[in-house]
Parts: sequence; structure tokens; C-alpha cells
Amino acid sequence: MDSTSPLNGLKAVFQTLGCKLNFAETSALRDRLAAEGVETAAEGEQADLCIVNTCSVTDTADHKCRQAIHRLTREHPGAFVLVMGCYAQLRPEQVAAIEGVDLVVGMEQKGDVVRLLTERVARRGEGGACHEAIAVPTKDIRTFVPSCSRGERTRYFLKVQDGCDYYCTYCTIPYARGRSRNGSIASLVAQAEAAAAAGGREIVITGVNIGDFGRSTGERFVDLLRALDGVAGIERYRISSIEPNLLTDEVLDFCAASRAFMPHFHIPLQSGSDDVLRLMRRRYDTDFFRAKVERVRQVMPDAFIGVDVIVGTRGETCAFFDDACRFIESLDISQLHVFTYSERPGTKALSIPHVVSPEEKHERCRRLIELSERKRRDFYARYAGSVRPVLWEHSKAGRPVHGFTDNYIRVELAGGAAADNTVTPARLGGFTPDGEALVAMTDEKN
Repeated sequence: MDSTSPLNGLKAVFQTLGCKLNFAETSALRDRLAAEGVETAAEGEQADLCIVNTCSVTDTADHKCRQAIHRLTREHPGAFVLVMGCYAQLRPEQVAAIEGVDLVVGMEQKGDVVRLLTERVARRGEGGACHEAIAVPTKDIRTFVPSCSRGERTRYFLKVQDGCDYYCTYCTIPYARGRSRNGSIASLVAQAEAAAAAGGREIVITGVNIGDFGRSTGERFVDLLRALDGVAGIERYRISSIEPNLLTDEVLDFCAASRAFMPHFHIPLQSGSDDVLRLMRRRYDTDFFRAKVERVRQVMPDAFIGVDVIVGTRGETCAFFDDACRFIESLDISQLHVFTYSERPGTKALSIPHVVSPEEKHERCRRLIELSERKRRDFYARYAGSVRPVLWEHSKAGRPVHGFTDNYIRVELAGGAAADNTVTPARLGGFTPDGEALVAMTDEKN
């Protein structure tokens, strides 16, 4: 810790919106600032620094980012406010114009945040003005900023890749995060080894398009998985999300036979209509997606399969949505993550005719969420009465001890205790009263 740093002794609050990758990056930044003497403010404590890591995947996300900034400036008057993330990259001047914001940092400058904060906090301490946006055009975003941290969570999140080259018609992420790039296998293995040395048991592999790993280094994703599987001390890996066309048979076969990769996949579908998939410029059709799900079930029958779906995109007629529902209903998957489409400036989708009304979007979202709940409960019910390994996680005061099985079933411990960050076998019982988990008993009570 540098006791001479202008940041030493300051209290900070962190607000993260959006994806797991954002949470991983915020957590890593919190660790780096702690090395400078920055402490995380307790709940209700006045902060000197407010750091907001933003999302911009929808209009709603933009609105939530602005709300978060306004709330923090109101709750922590006089604090130095830094805003980073996708919204900061796409709309830096707009964000900088929000009252109370001192510094807006784009994607290329993420790795420089500590230095920029140090300089600007020192300048403001000397009476200098601090109100600026630092961001480069998307085409100039080239740096891969590593991140491996758990923050307040039990699982570590290891960032292996950033950016995207796919340019789907509805998506702003390539404009916000730049081209696909990654760290080297050697550097990522070193980070996993450090997580293991710090007591980590499970690592979630994160990124924007992780199956595209290797653009920067010429390496292959499956070789990264092989190398990570050899890290002693890490008992579990999960692949956070991978495009169906990049979830190759070689990757699936390796995961099925591996020491530590869990039977758990998150595969974006986005629409169950071939017509809408073409409008989205996705790189597969429904036949391909069905075959991929069936291949997962063939090699890992117990796998949890989560699927992303977007409702109400431009061009999604009632007939196309009905096609999508029938297709999704027919899939042997475990849960849906349902997103409502919103217009994003600069995307190709704006040129597609047929706009879905807000009311119809809401109704379609409701239908798919109900379908998701049926599939999740059916999947959970298959394993009632079985014994599966559970990684136990710390719970908030007054809440039951909880954890996740290898195949990502959430469980709550029935009257008892389990050590945080340990993996033990548990017998799964029926549903909890809220239906969100299965009741479990540790093996000692079986």
C-alpha cells in the first residue's frame, strides 16, 4: 500500500450495472484500489469516491445508469464521481454533462483508471477543476485489460476475452467494447493459479464472445480450457456464455471428460424463428441450435442449459413469435433469460420494418417468462431425491445457507450449517416455499 497516494484512506462505493463481465471488472478494480489504500464504504457511510460501471444494452439500461449516477451524487455530496463501462464509451459527453460527474472513462482507458483517479483526485484537492470525458473511437479500442476477482462473491470471475466482431443488427456491444481480443493462455492460467492460492474453488470464465478466444494470440479456446483444467486447487469451472456456432464438438467432448468443467452451459438463441434469426444476422438457424442442444444432452445428460431470448425485435410478427414459442417449448433446456428489445441508435435493426408495440412486447415477455419457469421447475424436479455436490456460499444475515450443485441447481440447506466456499455432497429434496430452490441436506444427515 502506498501511504503517499492521494487515494490512501479514501472511502469508495461501487455501482455495477449489466453483465457478469462488468461485475468482474468492477471487482478487479476494487482490488487494485484497495492496494492504493482505498476502503469500500460501509452501507450508509459517506464516500469520497463513487465509481459506476455502466451498461448500455437497452434504453432501460441507459436509464438505470443515469438513475444510479443521480442517486450516488445525491447520497454522497462532494464525492469524486467516475463513470466507466459501455454507456460511458457510447455517450461520453452525455454522461460527462450529468451534474456531479467528474470523470468519464472509455473502454481503452479501463486499465488506466487508478492512475487517472490518482491524478484527478490530487488535482481537485489542489483546487483544480475535474470534469472531463476520456474516450477514443471504437476502432481504436485495442487493449485487453485482465480481470480475475470475486469481490463479495464465492466464485471467481476470470475474464478471458473482450469485444465482439459479430455485429448482430440489434446490438451495440461491438461499438461499446470494440473488436474481439483476449489475454494469452499463459497469463490466464497464472490468474487462475493466483485465485486457487487465495482459496478460490470455482471460476466462471467470462467475456463478451468467449468462444472467439484467440483473435489476439492465435490460440484456441479449447486449448485454454485444457490448460485451466490442469490448475490445482480449482475444483469447478463454468463457461458463462458461448455462441452456439462456437460451442464445438471438440469443446463439448473435452468438457464432458474433464476434471473440473461443470455440466452447465449458457447458449444465446435470441429467437426461435428462422425468419427473425436472419433479420438479426445470427450465424445459425433453429435446426443447428436444436442439434447443439441435443449434442449437449448426449455428452452431458445432466447439464443445465440456459438460453437467452430477445422478444419484440423489429420484424418479429405475431406469426414469427408463435413459431419461436413452439420451437423453444420443444427444446430440452433448463431456463430462459428473457430480454425485451429496445431501439439502439446506430444499429442496422432500425431499418427493419414492422415495429412491435410496447404492450405486445410486455405480453410476449410474460409468456416466455412463464415458459422459462415451467422448464426450470421441471429440470429441478428431475433431481429431487438425488445426491449432488454443492458449493456452499455465504448468505446474508437471516437467510438460509445456500449453494449450487454441479449442474447449477440452487439449493438451500435444511436447518444446519455448511462452511462457506466448500464443496460437499447433499441430498436434494423438494422445492422451497418460494419455488426458487430445492431444499437440501448435507451428506452427514442423509
